[in-house]
Amino acid sequence: MSSTLAGPTSHLLEVKHSRFLVNAAPVDSPDEALAFVARVGDPAATHNCWAYRIGSEYRFNDDGEPAGTAGRPILAAIDGQGLDRVVAVVTRWFGGIKLGAGGLVRAYGGSAAECLRVAARRELVVFAEFALAYPFAETGPVHAVIAQFEAEKLDERFDADGTRLHVRLPADRVDALKARLRDATRDRVRFSDA
Repeated sequence: MSSTLAGPTSHLLEVKHSRFLVNAAPVDSPDEALAFVARVGDPAATHNCWAYRIGSEYRFNDDGEPAGTAGRPILAAIDGQGLDRVVAVVTRWFGGIKLGAGGLVRAYGGSAAECLRVAARRELVVFAEFALAYPFAETGPVHAVIAQFEAEKLDERFDADGTRLHVRLPADRVDALKARLRDATRDRVRFSDA
């Protein structure tokens, strides 16, 4: 199971009089990531470089630093810490001493990695949804099992054949819930994609 940050975090690093301030946060969408970049970036700073990873989607930006020296190392720090659904912005205030390409990679990637390494994390829970249909007579047993597994009822409909229920729960509990429902209803429940 992958993890994300428990909440916003920051870290400050000074390298040869340049200051690198990392701001990172958990995000659920690219739009949310870009809004965070806009919110924490300092227009008065020399550079606001950033990266985000949300599942298979990612983006990064060097914001005027030499290509490949800022955004990509920040993304590598996110991936290196095994995080998902995370955005990191590294704001640099130039201190008068050039760092060179290797120094920039180490400063941007290193400051982001340290910030993410010490940050509080939380597990990402993957949810699954599915529908189940059953005769009216099985309503009591079905609702009892749904409650035991703390599944969320998203929709419930009734027709001449019985009840159709749309539920959501952590994906790692689906198989056990289905087995328990089959047992509780003497295999009178049918499953389908929601």
